[in-house]
Amino acid sequence: MEKITKEDILEALSKVVEPDLKKDIVSLELVSDLVFDDTQISFKVAVQNAAMHSRNRMQEACEFALERKFGKSVKISCEIIGMKKSETNQTKMKGIKNIIAVASGKGGVGKSTITANLAIGLAQKGYKVGLVDADIYGPSQPLMFDVQHEKPLGKNINGKQHIVPIESYGVKLLSIGFFADVNQAVIWRGPMATKALAQMVFDADWGELDYLVLDLPPGTGDIHLSLVQSMPITGAVIVSTPQNIALADARKGINMFQLDTINVPVLGIVENMAWFSPEELPNNKYFIFGNEGAKNLAAQLDVPLLGQIPLVQSIRESGDAGRPAILQETSPTAIAFKEMTDNIIEQINWRNESLDPTKIVPVEYGAPKCST
Repeated sequence: MEKITKEDILEALSKVVEPDLKKDIVSLELVSDLVFDDTQISFKVAVQNAAMHSRNRMQEACEFALERKFGKSVKISCEIIGMKKSETNQTKMKGIKNIIAVASGKGGVGKSTITANLAIGLAQKGYKVGLVDADIYGPSQPLMFDVQHEKPLGKNINGKQHIVPIESYGVKLLSIGFFADVNQAVIWRGPMATKALAQMVFDADWGELDYLVLDLPPGTGDIHLSLVQSMPITGAVIVSTPQNIALADARKGINMFQLDTINVPVLGIVENMAWFSPEELPNNKYFIFGNEGAKNLAAQLDVPLLGQIPLVQSIRESGDAGRPAILQETSPTAIAFKEMTDNIIEQINWRNESLDPTKIVPVEYGAPKCST
């Protein structure tokens, strides 16, 4: 008999499919604690459904695959364990390479505008991009992408219904705005909102994505905590205007992501509404909300400044018209958004090369406290 190798074992087990996740247990990285020699093989396999009958079927499938490869003379010890909820979610997101959370300490700083232009900027570079409008109570992405009257369809994949995202400007998009009337207020308690968000993220047919961009609600609340509990966020982008009241809240948002219990890398700060230049005086800059406040905050907290976006009427007009400013190609605002996109890509590449992958960590509601 030939010598048993790890590669041969994993090759045999790659024929075994996790029934709920619909992929083989090796590519899903569900096999652990593998120990073997030429006479015996022992290992553990995690399954989503921890019921006794499911564990028994998985054990039988693994034993059959190995006996078929090595014969019945090799003793096989296979322990089937149940996955934690966070592990299940992480496994579901195997096809998504990077998850970017775009956040702000307070509302009204242009976070959704930054998110929309970032997502389109990534798509313009040829990346596969998805966007989740996680601002459950104030969804604005359907309007910005000119798809506010669209309704996502359902798709049956291996016996389970999935939501098919709406596509616009090369971006796959899901928002609670698609499931409510345009003029209807969304009045939900925290648990309902987080459940709706989970469905948009985990029950959607995203396919393979290079980037999934999350447009978070303002502040630091249930949605933010639920996200870090349920998915491995690659990094967070903080949006702020230069004024002191916005900077104070931006600092709290950065502190939240940097808490030891959360530990999501902060990719940097985008300073929005950095200055105003009248059309008739294009070389003049008027610092209506303060001069370089977010730039100074980035230096104080030792995080990158990812971009400075001017206060320009056309940015507002293009967002309202469903055609974000980055689509204007050679305009000064489009150039500013493209530079911002390039800086964010650079930071993500550095983060992935220099830091360990983000882990899904348990967070007790109400426990994390952000310092000021």
